[in-house]
This record gives sequence, structure tokens and C-alpha cells, in this order.
Amino acid sequence: MSSCIWLPATRPRRGRDAVSPGRLLAIAFKEILQVWRDPRSLAIALLMPLMQMVMLGYGVSLDIRHVPLCVFDQENSQTSRAVAQRFVAAGWFAASARLGSDQAVHEAMDRAACIGAAVIPADFSRRLDSTGGSPLQIVFDATDANTTNIAIGYAQGVVALISNQLEARWAAAHGGPATRAGMVDLEPRVWFNEGLESRYFIIPGVVAVILALVGAQLTSLTVSREWERGTMEQLISTPVTPFEVMAGKLLPYFLIGIFDAAFCLLAARFWFAVPFRGDFATLLITTALFLIVVLAIGYLISVRVRSQLGASQVALLVTMLPTTLLSGYTFPIDQMPAPIRALSLMVYPRYFVTILRAVFLKGSGLAGLIGPVLGLVAYAVVVLWLAGRAFHKRLD
Repeated sequence: MSSCIWLPATRPRRGRDAVSPGRLLAIAFKEILQVWRDPRSLAIALLMPLMQMVMLGYGVSLDIRHVPLCVFDQENSQTSRAVAQRFVAAGWFAASARLGSDQAVHEAMDRAACIGAAVIPADFSRRLDSTGGSPLQIVFDATDANTTNIAIGYAQGVVALISNQLEARWAAAHGGPATRAGMVDLEPRVWFNEGLESRYFIIPGVVAVILALVGAQLTSLTVSREWERGTMEQLISTPVTPFEVMAGKLLPYFLIGIFDAAFCLLAARFWFAVPFRGDFATLLITTALFLIVVLAIGYLISVRVRSQLGASQVALLVTMLPTTLLSGYTFPIDQMPAPIRALSLMVYPRYFVTILRAVFLKGSGLAGLIGPVLGLVAYAVVVLWLAGRAFHKRLD
């Protein structure tokens, strides 16, 4: 007697592994619920951009204004007082104190009452009247070399203006024209940032810092949260494909990232009054491309690190430090040593910072930004490929 075994018909795996919009949206909806029920994720998505925009926008500045300046006027004449007042009237220096001795200058510097001290000699007016020139000493505390270099430049500008005025007055008093033989008049013309405002340079970089940090922090918790809450077994037992898991988990954060980007960019334009000379399409395309890179990096970290705390720390390390140090956000890349400049090519926020500044200040379009745009495209392709291969439907 023969026996037979009946086997049910099976569907081809090709159709089963095809991308299903229904499964993808189900994963996305599940992730939205996870974010909504997680106060930490909500704080990162909604409060962190506002806090960072305020702190970084107002706290980071390269402008040196109202440098505390002490005055040691040994002559105390009308001319010497007018010269001391010119430093304050220029707006770069703020009168801190009037000193009466060299010892007082040293003590004021020691207790940081002033960064610089203008020392006017006792025969200042007499030498001006007799020879048309007199020395003027300015002493600076060079503990902060950057501030001192900028303050020295300010002082040189003020002294040059004072010298021109005193030269013209001396020439008029002695019945002759001012001698200006061999001098060259410089007429600088500044493009793109006519007021030389450092916030126009800083704020676009702040937007890149915020999007990089918030995006990576949020997506670094997606898969690691499944491991910690014990729901990974349920996710693996479903028919979803690895691509559907990645796309479904990143889609909600992409929408959150677009919302945060819109808030930051509008704040840069209307709150901090950064001029916007580019077109909206270029800004939208490049911002979306940058968000894809950031979210994919966070997802890759989340797959590799199964602890939410560990994933969050790794995301902070790979986003915050490179973005602030090697992207050109605060330090000019062309002034870095050659090996560091080469290393900065691997820092993805560098390309977005360049794009933001060019779009806001120069009005550049996609054609003029082909280099940084291709850099972001290459980064997105590589990171998405790595993230797609990192997730496997197994528990080991």
C-alpha cells in the first residue's frame, strides 16, 4: 500500500520580498506611536532645536565689540582727551577707567578691568604742534590672542583716522597742504556680507549642527529600542523585509527633520535676520539630502549598538564633534593643516554648511554647488547601502 504526503503550495519568495507599501506604512505608524509615547524622543525632536538655536545663535559670535579700554592720560589736555574719546566713539572700544600711573595700568590689567590701555605722553600736544607727530602707546593683554589681534586691528584703524585728522589740522595751522606723497588710498568693497556680521557666517552653520545632532540622536534609538523592550522577536517574525524596516523607521523622522529644518531656517531668516538670496528649491533639495545622510547614520548606529544609551552616546560622538570642529562651522577649513583639511572631506556636515552659506549669502543655485551636492549624494549612497546591509532578521 502506497502512501503520499500532501504539501501546501508555497508562494515564490520573490513576491514575498517585494516592497509592500502597507507593511512599510505599518512600521512607520508604529514608530510614530513610539515617539509619541517617549518623552525623551519628543524633547529631542521639539525642544532641542529651539534650545540650540537660541544658545548657539546668541552664544557663538566672532565679533569683538566694546573692548574694555583704560586710558592713562599724562597730559590731560583738550587734544589728548579728544584723542581718547575717539577710541570710544568708534564703537569698538568701551571706556573702562581713567588711570593715573603706570602702576595703575598694571593693576587694571591684572584684575581684568581692561583688555587694553591707551597711554598718552605728557608732551603729546606740544610735539603735535611743533613737529606734526607724536607717539601714542596702547598696551594689550594678550592672554586671549584672537581677541588681542582683532583689538589691535581696531586700534590701528582708529589711530589712522586720528592721524589723518591731526595731519590736516597741522597743515592748515602752518599754512600748507598736508603731505601725502607716496600714500595709497584703499577703498575696500565687501560682497555677500556687507556689514561684516559674524552671525551671518555662524547661523547657517548652527542649522547644520542642529539637524545633524537631532536627526542622528532620534534614529539612533529606533532599532536599539526594539532590543531593550523585547519586541525585536515580534518584528523579526513578521513578513517585513529589511528594507521596509529601514524605510518605515526612517520615514517619520524624515518628516520630523523637515519640520525642524523649516523652523531653524525660518528662525535664521526672520529671527536672526540672516539675508536669504538663494532659491527655495535649492534649499529644499539639499536639506532633504542632508537629512537622509544624517538619519541613515543614526539608523546604522542603532542597528550595530543594541543599547539605547550606548547608541545615543555614539551618535553624539560621530555628529557633534566633527560638525563643530571640522565642518567649517566655527574654524575656517582653509586655515587648517593639510592632513586635517583632507580629513574634513569625510565630514558630511562640511558640505551642507558650505551649501547653506552659499544659498543664504551668495544666492547660489544647484549649478554653482555641484561639488558639495555631489559630496552629499556620495555620502547618502554609501551610508544607505551600509545601513541596508546592517539589519538582519535574526536574533544572533
